[in-house]
Amino acid sequence: MKAKEFFTIKGEHLLQKIKELIEEGNVRRITITDKSGKELMTFPLTIGVVGAVLAPVLAAIGALAAIIGECTIAVEREEEATKTN
Repeated sequence: MKAKEFFTIKGEHLLQKIKELIEEGNVRRITITDKSGKELMTFPLTIGVVGAVLAPVLAAIGALAAIIGECTIAVEREEEATKTN
């Protein structure tokens, strides 16, 4: 089961928020849209992704953050299945 969360933030805080989300570990996909709803960037995250693999993505996000104002981050998380006894 997947859950979606949305965060509206200013461009200068974009990179920091993305890093925080990645550190949480249960994020499967991140989509960044501008304030009009146009998709600017989307990228999947898989279990075991490490810094060297994410470096180009984070560089692109940093460049994007420098040119946009307000944006929305859509975060898809993989929820753990509830156990029934």
